[in-house]
Amino acid sequence: MDPRQPSPVGAATVVEQHHVVVLLYNGVQLLDVTGPIDAFSSANAFGASYAITNVSISGEDVITSSGARFGVDSALSELPASIGTLLVPGSPNWRSSISNTALLDAIRLLSARSKRTVSICAGAFPLAATGLLQGRRVATHWKLAAQLARAFPKVHVDSASIFVRDGKFVTSAGVTAGIDLTLSLIEQDAGSELAREVAKDLVVFMARPGNQSQFSVRLDALRTEHSVVQTVLDLITENPRRKYSLAVLAAAVGVSTRHLTRIFREETGKSPLHFVNRIRLEAACTLLHSTNLPLSTVATKSGVGSSESLRRLFLRELGITPGTYRARFKTTEQPYQEDSAHPATRAKEEYLGGLNATL
Repeated sequence: MDPRQPSPVGAATVVEQHHVVVLLYNGVQLLDVTGPIDAFSSANAFGASYAITNVSISGEDVITSSGARFGVDSALSELPASIGTLLVPGSPNWRSSISNTALLDAIRLLSARSKRTVSICAGAFPLAATGLLQGRRVATHWKLAAQLARAFPKVHVDSASIFVRDGKFVTSAGVTAGIDLTLSLIEQDAGSELAREVAKDLVVFMARPGNQSQFSVRLDALRTEHSVVQTVLDLITENPRRKYSLAVLAAAVGVSTRHLTRIFREETGKSPLHFVNRIRLEAACTLLHSTNLPLSTVATKSGVGSSESLRRLFLRELGITPGTYRARFKTTEQPYQEDSAHPATRAKEEYLGGLNATL
């Protein structure tokens, strides 16, 4: 028996049926498939009406990358002429997926018949291989961003965002980001109240904004192996607390400030000081989710300065406060101190209070 106990969300959130087609193929990543499907299914329990069809080209079951067999409902030929959402999951063996001509033809066919086309994680590779993403912004797992950009230079890879919308195409980052994307689709289809019910049901947050960083500072520099760029990044990473200026960085690598700026602009599209802020942000993120240090200490150790500067940096770059980040992503096994005066406890209370106010 399904343990869910949906609370009524009102007739206004009940929507007309939306057909979701999940295109399966051998070697597909299982979590790319089950995460979104479970979110859509949960939405149905709260008044939405998603009809989910798992299809393969032949109509036969597929073997996922983990070796598990996944059931298929129908073949491509059995689908209606018009569908709501086409979902293309990824595969760890993305090189095989982009050379699978039958898969690419199926994506082109179904995308032409869909109101929106969605890819999860490495699903961006076969979708890009169809040519449908040329000139569009695209998200994928941060580890694959550089490879996607090299394989498809006419695609604009957004290496930092959790998910990206560009026209009818919606692409997401790493596997669990597919759930964030699906919550966003549910919100678009059935309203924010119903989407929040789904988020609570799945015990996830509603919702990580699509532009939230994947928290890897070298993403913007992945396309270059220029020694000057790498040396500067290493220097900042080793000591983010140091006061950096263009003059300091240029002197460290033995070039002029103008030449250093030109190298960074040509190789990364950004200034050297942009990476100072990014590295400090990542250092602060690491301290927040792995320690109980007060926010003021996190700010000092990461080179940000004051706790107020830390707050402004997080709001500007991530759209959330440091306290919210810590409450959401903390991984240390050491529990928070339950002293109400302790900054970590205040941060937790700040976050939980805000969460209760919105749910």
